[in-house]
Amino acid sequence: MTPKKMKKTNPSATVNFNSEEVFELKRLVAEGEGHQLEFKRKASHPEKIVREMIAFANTEGGTLLVGVDDNGSLTGVKYPDEELLSVREALDKYLRQSLIFQDSVIALSENRFVLRLDIPPHLKRPILFWIDARRAESYVRVNDMSIKASPEMIEIIRRKRQKKDIRFYFAEHELALMKYLDQFPFITLMEFQKLTGLNQYVASRKLILLVLANVLKIMATDKGDLYSRV
Repeated sequence: MTPKKMKKTNPSATVNFNSEEVFELKRLVAEGEGHQLEFKRKASHPEKIVREMIAFANTEGGTLLVGVDDNGSLTGVKYPDEELLSVREALDKYLRQSLIFQDSVIALSENRFVLRLDIPPHLKRPILFWIDARRAESYVRVNDMSIKASPEMIEIIRRKRQKKDIRFYFAEHELALMKYLDQFPFITLMEFQKLTGLNQYVASRKLILLVLANVLKIMATDKGDLYSRV
């Protein structure tokens, strides 16, 4: 189907002409972007929208609105069907597993619409974004940002889903870590390596086990993960 023909069709997603839906949209937008809400003016870079959807699916779910500016203005899009198609094509291109979401279209006027994508937490997370045949990355949602997940975060998400019993030994390096966290609120993987003299692999495994055992919690940031006491 060519873009020209698509413009003549109605949106394939469910279209809401109900004023109550518009009222609910305005109420939602008034909350501003946050842990479970993201605005996009349009889907001109659908791969960015896919990353946002992955972050929601890997975390606690969320809603993505296409046709809303960063400042909360309801700019709308003229052809929501095309916006949705570009997102679906990007999902097919960059994902190897299905990402469940619900789409709907809210009419602001006769020719301006907001595309709403509701993404629940995925049962088989982490969802990966495949850059090419060999390289993949993933994302998590932190506050109002979608952040690239570290290998440690990806492993923690994967193993938490499995819900297996975690066994670890509270020995010399773990005790040194706890003493450090008595003085400082956070520690990074690199700081843990320097503190203990462990190589990156072993230090990483220990931090992962401590998070899975609910001794530590991990927080992703755009500068790297921070580990703290639960």
